[in-house]
Parts: sequence; structure tokens; C-alpha cells
Amino acid sequence: MTTDYITWTWNDEAVRVGFDRVGEGSTVLLLPAFSSISTRQEMRPLQERLASEFATVVVDWPGFGAEPRPPIAWEPAAYETFLQYVLTHVAPRPFATAAAGHAASYALSAAATVPGSLGSLCLVAPTWRGPLPTMMSGRRAPGAWITRASDLPVFGALLYRLNVNAPVVRMMARGHVYSDPNWLMAERFQQKMAVTSAPGARHASIRFITGMLDLISDRASFIELAKRVNDPILVLYGAETPRRSKAEMEKLASLSHVVTAELPHGKLAVHEEFPEAIAEAIKSFLRTPRC
Repeated sequence: MTTDYITWTWNDEAVRVGFDRVGEGSTVLLLPAFSSISTRQEMRPLQERLASEFATVVVDWPGFGAEPRPPIAWEPAAYETFLQYVLTHVAPRPFATAAAGHAASYALSAAATVPGSLGSLCLVAPTWRGPLPTMMSGRRAPGAWITRASDLPVFGALLYRLNVNAPVVRMMARGHVYSDPNWLMAERFQQKMAVTSAPGARHASIRFITGMLDLISDRASFIELAKRVNDPILVLYGAETPRRSKAEMEKLASLSHVVTAELPHGKLAVHEEFPEAIAEAIKSFLRTPRC
């Protein structure tokens, strides 16, 4: 495995972002989910399994990952621009792109805008709405207030720690992220907590939680994005996916160019907890000839 770094600039701020390559053959780009504990490392078990047949590239999202992060008011436009940078300079015109969680809406948008630019799309537990607006039935005003408060130097750090700490991460992991309530333990848990403590971690994390990084605002727009994509789409999710999120994923199944597969186990981090099953489903999909 080869690890490298790029320096990408947004609003005159330089952001150091890591990416890993392993394997040979046609390129598969892997995009990790957005969350307070996400990094490209969550994709490594899946990447290693896909590397037996493909040249794989996995990249962190700016504002997430384990690197120090500048205090930027992250917004969807930044992530759209960053993905285009990756598709130009890191993994141009991949054979396929596997996007987890919130990364799915950005992948769909890019594929709809420039057909073929991401290859076949493999969406793993795809989501489009952050946790807070999901819990509040789409209401976004509280999220905007929390985001503004989170940027205050002292109060913002306190607010972040009240919402992202060991008990909250454990509750989140057991509630809607991992099927096995004991999966995130010991070394795995320590690694995740280190991600939440990286300098500047709160700025993107809180914006994701409050829905400020949602590229679209409703289910109809999510489905419309998928309709506009000409490339084949595979949607993978676990049977134990939380009800509201699962309903969004199942809605994609009605589209003629979308293939869906429900795994017998798995929640929102199904790619991390069950990489073997996800890898086999992706390989089978990519081997299938398309008209």
C-alpha cells in the first residue's frame, strides 16, 4: 500500500489530505462516509479486498480524517470542488466509484453533471441528510444556530465536546452504526476517539451533524439526482439499517438503472463491519456486462 498526501486549497486555506493506493488494474475510487469518527481508514478492509482485482484509491474528505484541520466554515460547495479535484488529479476517470454514507449524494451529483466521470457507482448505505435534521423531520433552523455557536472559540469547543465524547460515540455506534454492539471496542474505539480529538475536528463534524453539509434538502432531489445519472448504479445496505435511512435507500430501487442488494446484517457502517460481503457484491456488479 502506498500512502501519499495532497495539499488542496479552499478559501485561501491550505488543507493537507491523505490518500492510499493499492492493487493493479482498472481504478476503483473509494470515498469514505462523513461522520465525526470517519477517516479513509474505515475503507481499508474493503479496499484490501477489492485490490485483488482493481487498482484502488481511497481519499480522506477535507475537514475529516486524522490530519489537523484548519478552522474553515465548511459547505457543500467545498466538497463538490474537492471531488472534482480528486477526479482530475488523483483518480481521473475511474472504472468505478464506491461511495459510503453521505459521500453518495456528492458522487451522484458529480456523475449527473459529467456522465462517465466516476464510472459505475457503488453506493454503500447511501444517505443525503445529516443526523439532526433526520431526527427533527427535516427542520434545519436549530442546526444553523448550533453551527454558528460552534465557531465561537471557547463555547464552540465546549459544545463540540458535549456532543462528541466517549459515551455519545458508544451510543451512536450501538444505535445506528454497527450491528455488533461490541464491535467498536478497545483499539478500534481508541482510534475513533483520536479522530474526534484532531485539531480543528469540530468544524466539519458539527456541520455534518447539523445538516449544513447536506448537498440536497429533500428525498425528491435525492431521487432526481440518481435519475440524472447515466452510469450503472449499485446500492448496498444492511437489513438492520435504521428505518428512516433505509426508506431512502429502498426508494432508489424503483429506478431502472439501479441494482439493489440488502445484506442480512449491517447498519450505516456496513462497509466497515462486513467488508467481505460488500467487496463480493461490488466485484460481482462490476463483472456483469452492461449494454
